[in-house]
Amino acid sequence: MKKKIAVLTVWILILSLVVCLSACEKKEVQADLWSEAMYTDDAELGSGEKTIKVEVITPEKTVTFTLHTDERTLGEALLSHNLIEGEKGAYGLYVKKVNGILADYDINGCYWGFNKNGEGMMTGVDGAEISDGDRYSIVYTKQ
Repeated sequence: MKKKIAVLTVWILILSLVVCLSACEKKEVQADLWSEAMYTDDAELGSGEKTIKVEVITPEKTVTFTLHTDERTLGEALLSHNLIEGEKGAYGLYVKKVNGILADYDINGCYWGFNKNGEGMMTGVDGAEISDGDRYSIVYTKQ
């Protein structure tokens, strides 16, 4: 009887280890972040009266976009060039992809942080009004 309990305990531990390892692998879904990126080099896009700089920063690489736009908000400018994707929520657009790179907390434990002129933004991208010469950074952040 003790031998059966010991064997059962070993199998439970092995099963627990397999479940834990598969959960850890799920967090590393996108090992090569830039494999799905639309742009892998700096790019200048659009036309318009306002010019803004947007840096997309990940641990491996940074790409800078120079956007020329007549849009009112950062979200509109980024959406007009298909540089962001997300879901509308209670607080506005929850950005999950930037330049084709996924950062979804529920899938890979990551998110996109937004900064304007070197400081954290106090609003979402759809509420961030842009002015000529603004500089933004979008930072891939892993918890």
